[in-house]
Amino acid sequence: MIRWLAALWLMALAAPAWADEMRPVAIQFEQVSPAEWDLGWRQPIASSGDDRSVMPQLPETCRVSGALTRRVAPLSVSGHARITCDGPVAGKSIGWPALIGQSDAILRVAPLGRSVQVYRLTPEHPAAVIAARPSSLQVWRSYFAIGVAHILSGWDHLLFVIGLVLLVARPWPVVKAATAFTLAHSFTLAAVTLGFAGIRQDLVEALIALSIVFLAVEIARGQRDTVTQRLPWLVAFAFGLIHGFGFAGALREIGLPDGEVPAALVSFNLGVEAGQLLVICAVLALLALVRRWRPRDEARALRFASYPVGIIGAYWLIDRLLA
Repeated sequence: MIRWLAALWLMALAAPAWADEMRPVAIQFEQVSPAEWDLGWRQPIASSGDDRSVMPQLPETCRVSGALTRRVAPLSVSGHARITCDGPVAGKSIGWPALIGQSDAILRVAPLGRSVQVYRLTPEHPAAVIAARPSSLQVWRSYFAIGVAHILSGWDHLLFVIGLVLLVARPWPVVKAATAFTLAHSFTLAAVTLGFAGIRQDLVEALIALSIVFLAVEIARGQRDTVTQRLPWLVAFAFGLIHGFGFAGALREIGLPDGEVPAALVSFNLGVEAGQLLVICAVLALLALVRRWRPRDEARALRFASYPVGIIGAYWLIDRLLA
């Protein structure tokens, strides 16, 4: 039973070591003059067979008017083009035509002198209609979905949450630790987004990896009388401040809509928390099954689980320090 659990953990957590490099398709459509727009996009590449010639689907009144450039990186293709549009684009559709089999897309539309609009595109709905004025509901819905997608696809944050649940291993202490983590990263996220704080992103990424290694070591040590075991909420709060800088970096890349910054910030954070709660419930359910079927092996199973968590965290730490 223990060997099977260890094997499952290794299989489940080995993939994130490379999967974290993948990102949703990112599309930027920014107006630079009454008739001209700047179009940029980044397409993740999963294999050599992926089509590198795909570009965003433009509104029907728009066309490429300048040089179209593409830059190929190991795991992505970036493109840029100058676009000319005949008349307003409000009410027109823009999207990504090839989302089937890929992750979602984040579309950012920035009309000249008006609020920025952000849309989440999916394989079921690969295009969005540009609004003359974005509604608050659109902002809330889009940023909530972006927050959920970010935590579920951000394996470093996800692995920290999993490690925190494994360390505490009991529902009520997990609730307290998760609440402390939430309060901490919400505070940092707001402070950075509103311009009151900041830290180098490469340092943030390294510290996030270090937090995963720290949790793995504490899990491997077992039930010892340490500050981490007695006050896990304190550790969760301290590292939550660091993870908040990471969330802020992701939100900075997406951008915030003018005039709707509070709504976007709150809904993004609520989306992060919704995704986080899903993960916590899933790990607690798995622990409950182990506790019911093999209660004597629970401590050993947790110790085995700490090894892949620590190995992946250490790999990320070294990779980010050397990058």
